[in-house]
Amino acid sequence: MSTETLLDFPFSARGDQLPHQVEELRDEPVKRVRTIAGDEAWLVSSYELCKQVLEDPRFSLKDTSAPGVPRQYALTIPPEVVNNMGNITGAGLRKAVLKAINPKTDGLTDWMRGHASTLVDGLLTHGAPVDLRSQFTNPYAENLHCRIIGIPQADAPRLASSLDIAFMNSACPITGAKLNWDRDIAYMVERLDDPATTGLVAELAALRPDPEYAHLTDEMLATVGVTLFGAGVISTMGFLTMAVLSLLQNPDVWEQLRKAPEKIPAAVDELLRVNLSIGDGLPRLALEDLTLGDVEVKKGELLLVLVEAANTDPTVFGDPHVVDIDRQNAATHLSFGGGQHYCPATALGKRHTEIALEVLLEKMPRLQLAVPVDQLVWRTRFMKRLPERLPVLW
Repeated sequence: MSTETLLDFPFSARGDQLPHQVEELRDEPVKRVRTIAGDEAWLVSSYELCKQVLEDPRFSLKDTSAPGVPRQYALTIPPEVVNNMGNITGAGLRKAVLKAINPKTDGLTDWMRGHASTLVDGLLTHGAPVDLRSQFTNPYAENLHCRIIGIPQADAPRLASSLDIAFMNSACPITGAKLNWDRDIAYMVERLDDPATTGLVAELAALRPDPEYAHLTDEMLATVGVTLFGAGVISTMGFLTMAVLSLLQNPDVWEQLRKAPEKIPAAVDELLRVNLSIGDGLPRLALEDLTLGDVEVKKGELLLVLVEAANTDPTVFGDPHVVDIDRQNAATHLSFGGGQHYCPATALGKRHTEIALEVLLEKMPRLQLAVPVDQLVWRTRFMKRLPERLPVLW
């Protein structure tokens, strides 16, 4: 065990400003830190080295859930679910999942636009001020994933209520985590037998009589639905909330997009680049001894990829703290990860945000924060730096 005083990670919970430690790490892009769980890890912060860790198969995501390895925080889901997309691929379900999250599938784009419009109309009817999280970004994300999975939108609050525990950053195991997980799995197993179920879960249920899928239990199929809802809702809601907040902090950019909505797709990549909602590091475990930059990393050591530092690396992104929707290399950000674990929902993630911004800019062109940003309450929830509420007026 090291005797040196280590940096505690993660850093500030605020999502509106880059933690000061990020700039302090520029000259030491592989730095020893102590995690919430009390373990040591290497924090990787330069763009080049972050990309290397994400793409090099000698750094494993799956093995971060193995018994006895250093952890970023205690597991709140079963260990075998950590490598969820790898499990889906191994079970032969990747095609079904990718079809479900393709924004071009079954009128999904039209549905997103219609639902976003309905929610914004509700904001306008309610009148200013409104909480953009509880009345727009949360229900938009939750209902979108109910639509994709094929379960009733009325059940969204039931599943969403689990997310506080399922994605909590905790130093030690959480008593209610297994009960939380088992309850949601039981719900999704019921949907497999429900004739009203549509979407992805209906497609998974239809595979059960096929001998090729005889190795899959109902619990394994239900896990796909539960994890897709949880991870999808959190990432969708988190990024959309912070994208809107970034625009509210940069009213000149909001006005640019209002006048030139054709720039929204490019703006989404730039907003992804400056997004600070991830909050923690993307974990990987070294499978062998190797050199990373100037540091010797030993087999079995934990590495944490600090995406927010990589995305603001001045050697890659000029004036990295400026939101520039005309930035030529904005799409090279690492917000969707990289390598074999590059987020399969990238197209959906970008498209749903484009649509939400288009609707907001059209119907609420003068949107602004109802309180100073310093008066927002920031909480590290769902592994994300998000304002607890986002009150806006227009």
